[in-house]
Parts: sequence; C-alpha cells; structure tokens
Amino acid sequence: MPDQPCGFLVLDKPAGLTSHACVARVRRAYKLKRVGHGGTLDPAVTGVLPLALGPATRLLPYLEGDKTYRGVVQLGVRTVSDDLEGEVLARAAVPALEAGDLTAALAAFRGKIQQVPPQVSAVHVDGQRAYKRVRQGEQLELAARPVTVHRLELLGWDPASGALEVEVACSAGTYIRALARDLGEALGCGGALARLRRTGALGFDLEQAVPLAYLDQLPLPPLLDPLAALAHLPRRQLAEAEQVDWRCGRAIGQILPLENGQAVVVLSQDGNLAGMARARGEGLLQPKLVFNAAG
Repeated sequence: MPDQPCGFLVLDKPAGLTSHACVARVRRAYKLKRVGHGGTLDPAVTGVLPLALGPATRLLPYLEGDKTYRGVVQLGVRTVSDDLEGEVLARAAVPALEAGDLTAALAAFRGKIQQVPPQVSAVHVDGQRAYKRVRQGEQLELAARPVTVHRLELLGWDPASGALEVEVACSAGTYIRALARDLGEALGCGGALARLRRTGALGFDLEQAVPLAYLDQLPLPPLLDPLAALAHLPRRQLAEAEQVDWRCGRAIGQILPLENGQAVVVLSQDGNLAGMARARGEGLLQPKLVFNAAG
C-alpha cells in the first residue's frame, strides 16, 4: 500500500451538518484531498458516517451496502419533505391505536418493497436533483424503486403524542422518511419522520464511531484497517511467483470455487492488501483494483 494515510474513519455525525461538511473537516484534519463518504446523511440525521481516506476511497464500492437506523415517526402530519424539517401540508387526528395495530401495519413494509422517494431528495429527475426542482416550485411524480427492508421493529409507542419509535435494517437507497410517510398513509392520518439516527452503515457501527470534536485534538483518531472493512469478502493470498503478474494487471488463478463476478480481496505474500479482483470464467480472478501497480 502507498506510504500515506489509508483506511476508514467512522464519524458520529451531529445534527446540523451536511455529510459534505464532515468530509471537509476530515480533509483539513488529516491534510488529505482524497476523502470520500459512504452514504449521505441529511443534515438533521445523526450517527454513523463512514469515511474513506487516501487510497481506501477506491474500496468504497466493495463495502457492505446495508444500513441500520433508529427513528421516531410522528403520526398525524404530512410535510413536503416527509420529515418535520419541511413545510407542513396537512394535519389530521391520529386514530386510537394500540402497539399491536402498529406492529401489524409495519409488516407491510418488510421485505422487498416498491418505494417512492421523497420529493425533497437527491434523486435525479431529467438531470437535476429532485430537491432543487421542488425548491423551484415543481411538484414531481417520482417513480417507485425496489428496496429491501430486512428488519422493521416497533420499539415504542406514545398514544398521547402520536409518536412511535422504530428500528430499521435496510438496503442502500431506502428512505426512512418515505417509510414514515407511507406508514402514516396506511394508517389514514399521515406521518413524517421526527428524528433519525443511523446506527450502522457499510459494515461499521456506532461502537467504532468517534465524535466530530475528536478532529480538533491530537493525536487524531487512528484509521480503521481496510482489511477489517472487507472481512465479509473471500480472500486470495498471492504466492511469490504471482506478485509480478498481479502488479502488471494479469489474471491469476481462482483456487476457491466462486460465483462469476464475485468480488475477492487479494493479499500480497506478506498479508497486506494488494487490491481487489472479480471472479471470471475459466477459474480466474481478474484484477479490478491494484495497489502499487507496476509501471
């Protein structure tokens, strides 16, 4: 690996900051230009924001995509943004509901579902972000997209305020604001996201997260080893005779049976990360990312 900072930093993002602002803070602190984040968080959302530093930015596509959240849904209100940050469109009385009623309603949103993104979102519409068009006064008809909700559990219910707390584990691209909106519609009173905290993303969780304030003091938080972030993928260690071929971008033997297209972590002879490959036909691994490439 190149002799420069390379690894992952997990921030516990505070409310009020954009993900881009967090990236800028990390760039200044570590004096690096190459810093990327794994999944944008809205300014009001707190929690796990994984950041890749240096050459590790090239590893972001290989990390696990699933995410977990804890959030509070406010029933009885509809907003333009599907959260309480947006303009209120309508209010309605919340029906008399028991925890069992809510658990039954949540069941419809588990598994593979079709979800319409919020109007105020980063989805592209004719080459422009949806939120920009909404701010210009447009009303958009966004197409539903397939997402997967692996887990959706009721953690608490306050009938007096009409607020419920939920825990969600979902695929990348799932909008928790849209879940709040759709749950409210299913219950006949509308709903909007009141608070949200991301507890896990890209294989990282809150236990690994550090407060943003840690960037203002020395020593800076140590970076997490890229190999730890790639632990969910199979590995292939190079023999001494294969290292030149690898560094020149030539395919190497697969050894283990793998599905075509499977991503594989490639290790150098000394056990360091040499790059990433994908399984292809004929029992070969095709280099896709080579660190310390020859030439």
